[in-house]
Amino acid sequence: MAKIGTAILGAILLVITLAAAGASSALSVLGGSGGSQPNRTALADIPPSYLALYQQAATTCPGLNWSVPAAIGKVETDHGRSTLPGVHSGSNNKGAEGPMQFLRPTFDATTAKHPIPQRGTRAPSPYNPRDAIYTAVAYLCDSGARDGRNLHQAILTYNPAEWYVSKVLAQAQDYQSTSSLGGTAKANPSAREAINYAQGQLGLPYVWGGNGPAEGDTGFDCSGLTKAAYAAAGISLSRTAEEQFRTGPQVGKGQPLMSGDLVFYGNPHGGIHHVGLYIGDGKMINAPNFGEKIKIAPYRYEGDDYAGATRPASSASSSSA
Repeated sequence: MAKIGTAILGAILLVITLAAAGASSALSVLGGSGGSQPNRTALADIPPSYLALYQQAATTCPGLNWSVPAAIGKVETDHGRSTLPGVHSGSNNKGAEGPMQFLRPTFDATTAKHPIPQRGTRAPSPYNPRDAIYTAVAYLCDSGARDGRNLHQAILTYNPAEWYVSKVLAQAQDYQSTSSLGGTAKANPSAREAINYAQGQLGLPYVWGGNGPAEGDTGFDCSGLTKAAYAAAGISLSRTAEEQFRTGPQVGKGQPLMSGDLVFYGNPHGGIHHVGLYIGDGKMINAPNFGEKIKIAPYRYEGDDYAGATRPASSASSSSA
């Protein structure tokens, strides 16, 4: 429900879910590509008219993948198929309306700021799927989703409960194609767990030597993030980027990257200075530098000193085979 006004409920839910945060998982491969492909799960579950709207609307927010508003639509009303009060008329007991469950003041304020494209002269309605989905994307974009700045906060603004964020992210992952258009190979479960964890840290600050809130730090540095991400998947990594690069296992030159690979920068012969977690579609999650936040970014860029990649998840795969 977009921006529920029940602060006490949100606080209670937040406390409950923070206690289980270490065991929760979210998703992978959400950043930067509104046009990425729906998988068979998405095609089977999402009505074609809704799927087209999610994909079209997501293009209006750079860095927001269509699967995120689609996941919200699923969690809120099963893509408008729910028969509960407030979905097709009236409101629920919190005042939410329509397939994306907007509070009317939030809907009106967002549509006033972001007019719905090609709406004509009719007034926007939260019950109209097109109006609701475009407005949900605009609201997410204003709340932190633009350019992948803080997707976690954007979803938390939509509904202020950590359990809700985790549920939306997991649903978005379920709708994503398991491989990218750029030849990225399929991730294994351990890699997905690592990405799930890293996705949940988006928007936290870069902190030199930081190991994250669970260790008493407000954020992470680059290798602290990758170490914590794989720890969530039950895989122990060394602490520094240099050590993580050395321990491998290395991805051979010319081999396609897999979601969950670690991508490194610097001199491969003894000067690795940065690491990120590859999530597919040419993107990584990383803690970049002082004054920046954990974010999704292209893993290759002009002037980079890319050194290669490792595949920590392969050790889990081989041990369980």
